[in-house]
Amino acid sequence: MSLDPRLGPAFLFLGWMPTPCPPACLSTSRTHRLLPFPDWKAPSWGSRKKGSDLQLFLVHPGPRVEPTAQGCNLTRRLRAWGGLAGGVTLLVLWLRWLLESAPVDAPMPQPTVTILIWHWPFTNRSPELPGDTCSPYGMASCRLSANRSLLASADAVVFHHRELQTLQSRLPLDQRPRGQPWVWASMESPSNTHGLHHFRGIFNWVLSYRRDSDIFVPYGRLEPYSGPTPPLPAKSKMAAWVVSNFQQRQQRARLYRQLARYLQVDVFGRASGRPLCAHCLLSTVAQYRFYLSFENSQHRDYITEKFWRNALAAGAVPVVLGPPRATYEAFVPPDAFVHVDDFSSARELAIFLVSMNESRYQRFFAWRERLRVRLLGDWRERFCTICARYPHLPRSQVYDDLESWFKG
Repeated sequence: MSLDPRLGPAFLFLGWMPTPCPPACLSTSRTHRLLPFPDWKAPSWGSRKKGSDLQLFLVHPGPRVEPTAQGCNLTRRLRAWGGLAGGVTLLVLWLRWLLESAPVDAPMPQPTVTILIWHWPFTNRSPELPGDTCSPYGMASCRLSANRSLLASADAVVFHHRELQTLQSRLPLDQRPRGQPWVWASMESPSNTHGLHHFRGIFNWVLSYRRDSDIFVPYGRLEPYSGPTPPLPAKSKMAAWVVSNFQQRQQRARLYRQLARYLQVDVFGRASGRPLCAHCLLSTVAQYRFYLSFENSQHRDYITEKFWRNALAAGAVPVVLGPPRATYEAFVPPDAFVHVDDFSSARELAIFLVSMNESRYQRFFAWRERLRVRLLGDWRERFCTICARYPHLPRSQVYDDLESWFKG
């Protein structure tokens, strides 16, 4: 077996690597001088047998090379670097073990936000408000209270407009703590909201169904749902409408009269003399293919329980009269409802509803395979939403002209 001369220096280097060097080695011309370390024994450099395979790694086809101080220092450096690398590796593994085995610190508890409701909506008696009222809505650090003695310490105070409008409640302006945010709340349409000009420069935040409100609380929404698709109730009747306040001058009253010429519409509610109990409404409407979700007035983002509860939750296709189609499509799929603006006349709308085949009708309920209706009619949940928005709202904001904003 011959050795390529070009590989000689490389093999020579590899040959010296496993060879132990003396603790101290000084070189002169072809000689070695060992420093006196009694525990170290010099190797016999010439003890290897010629012809062995190991000779390829130790013998260069030139003059015999003796170990020098330079070779020994190189070996020490390589060993030192190897030891350092091993130490660093062990240190990294140890630190990783510490991080993985250390207990995860619990998140810092959030300070409790206290919301004072000055007058509970539509009643003189507030419901029970235990300390965990907001926990079911995902806001454990939120406290609701109707105790007016907390005015000086509450983080925010909310005022429902109906009681201010009817003078059942008044603003405690002379007792207002400096810098305390006040919230104006209303879920009514601008047509039924009066006296806003009295409240210029008073309120910092607004709670309403308007999407541009500081605290946005719609009447309902669709949420993701992964369970089995609920069965659609059997349909035996055409269209229903539940109305409690029927006024001839309203647009919805005119549209109803026009539709009734071509379409059978069963009317329920106080205005018709056929009132429905609260738990009877959904089961009654479920028998109908369509429900007239006619808002009593048309305003920006004003989509009420007439759409969410009376139609979608009951399992009927809503025929809507309200904001433009684009507003509804911001909340539900475009094929989940029928909008009256899509038709040039009530007759054309009636023909569309009556002549609809079953396949087309079933497509209105495709959303039920992945979504479900969530009704947001509880004032406790609405007020708890203030806590979720509280850290993100500007304290210095003031509505100088609340009326222009709300009715705009």
